[in-house]
Amino acid sequence: MIYAYFLGMTSTTINAKETNLEGNMSFEEKNTTVDSDSDKETEELKNSLFNQKENISKKIDDETIKTSFEFSEKYKNFLNECKTERECVDFFVNEALSNGFTEFDSSKKYNPGDKVYRVNRNKSVVFAVIGNQGSKNGFNIVVSHIDSPRLDLKTNPLYEDAELAWLKSHYYGGIKKYQWTTIPLSLHGKIILKDGKNLTVRIGENDNDPCFYVSDLLPHLAHDQMSQPMSKVINGEKLNILIGSLPLKSGKGSDLVKLNILNILNKQYGITENDFCFAELELVPAFKSRDIGFDRSMVGGYGQDDRSCAFCAFNSCMSIDSPEKTAVVMLADKEEIGSDGNTGMQSRFYEDFMADLADNDGVKPRHAFSKSRALSADVDAAYDPNYPEVFDSMNSSYLGRGVVVTKYTGSGGKYSSSDASSEYLSDLRKIFDSESVLYQFGNLGKVDTGGGGTVAKYVANLNIDVVDVGVPVMSMHSPFEVTSKLDLYQMYKAALALLKH
Repeated sequence: MIYAYFLGMTSTTINAKETNLEGNMSFEEKNTTVDSDSDKETEELKNSLFNQKENISKKIDDETIKTSFEFSEKYKNFLNECKTERECVDFFVNEALSNGFTEFDSSKKYNPGDKVYRVNRNKSVVFAVIGNQGSKNGFNIVVSHIDSPRLDLKTNPLYEDAELAWLKSHYYGGIKKYQWTTIPLSLHGKIILKDGKNLTVRIGENDNDPCFYVSDLLPHLAHDQMSQPMSKVINGEKLNILIGSLPLKSGKGSDLVKLNILNILNKQYGITENDFCFAELELVPAFKSRDIGFDRSMVGGYGQDDRSCAFCAFNSCMSIDSPEKTAVVMLADKEEIGSDGNTGMQSRFYEDFMADLADNDGVKPRHAFSKSRALSADVDAAYDPNYPEVFDSMNSSYLGRGVVVTKYTGSGGKYSSSDASSEYLSDLRKIFDSESVLYQFGNLGKVDTGGGGTVAKYVANLNIDVVDVGVPVMSMHSPFEVTSKLDLYQMYKAALALLKH
């Protein structure tokens, strides 16, 4: 027997005998085919029974398309301004302050409609709008991450070779290393000098700034290199960043180019070589986000995994004034390297914040968690017809078909995934349908081809219902990813729908 459960209804048992599942279909008992030659009736039957998969531009009006395009302009500006997790936190906090948010104080009593935030080490942040029910019936939560693949500098990065100055790097997150050669790079991050002075670094974004780059071989001399597997074409130790070529003119001896670079840095910023050991410095693509296509329907840019979802989640929180349940948006660090560390999703920071909210209402945190529901707002791989061999076309997400619901992630037998329940998906369907959120379902590639994970499993570990919902992305983890403007706006609507219900 097959058991079907529907939220808010008693369970219904479907017997095999009643549905002719015990044997072959008997037309004498019950003819269930369409006895008509009418093309119209056939088309109507397809429309009512098939899972219709099409570009959502056919389902929305011109005004919604215009709104989606306008939303993407703000999004592109955000991508250009925020290329590191620290820059994202600064951007979001400044926006939140202008929208009436205040820093959370666990000793203070909060009332419905109050808006609060808490920053964790300048690299992750949580926002909440207190609901009319407080936390007694749980939280509505949207979780995204604000870190992206990049090149981090090693602890002792600066050296000279062949009268050229270089910086050694260690790549962060899953990248195709060859994609990071011969593109303009900018340097971002934080340096704290010995005297305690804090330096915020952002070099290479303005047109008059210098930029940096990783070299690659010319094709004339790359025969042996190009015969290697793509994973070995560029070794991690070759991701060295070129930063100078002029030696100190008045100097003598070796390492005069390195010395000249340090002399420049010291005169302008007070930096010595030892200060690199106490810094967090990242190399990211220096180019700006752009419209893609003659129809300008897509956005191309760096860091859309997962800042597309983070931007949408944050803006949904800014759009809420008086939700029923307390609405929480978490923007985490370190997802691309396993969510470890005290700013990653496995940190107690997020759990403690929600526990403080529950304590504020006199509710035991574990009771609030068990009644909560969440979206793990993370991107999925959009189907790429250039590479159909790695995608299951029936179970992939597509650009322009709306926000993608990913029931489970993981790899090889769903390993390391959180698999959303039918009950929760049914609950979510009602919410999305009531708010006219356009969505599709998708998985990350064919079985045994690869896979990936999100923060969903860490949310689920708190006994919270959660499912991945995000923006389909083409060329994910590359320096220049592509998304659909229509999908971006639907992600905003999806996050808003959960937070307000």
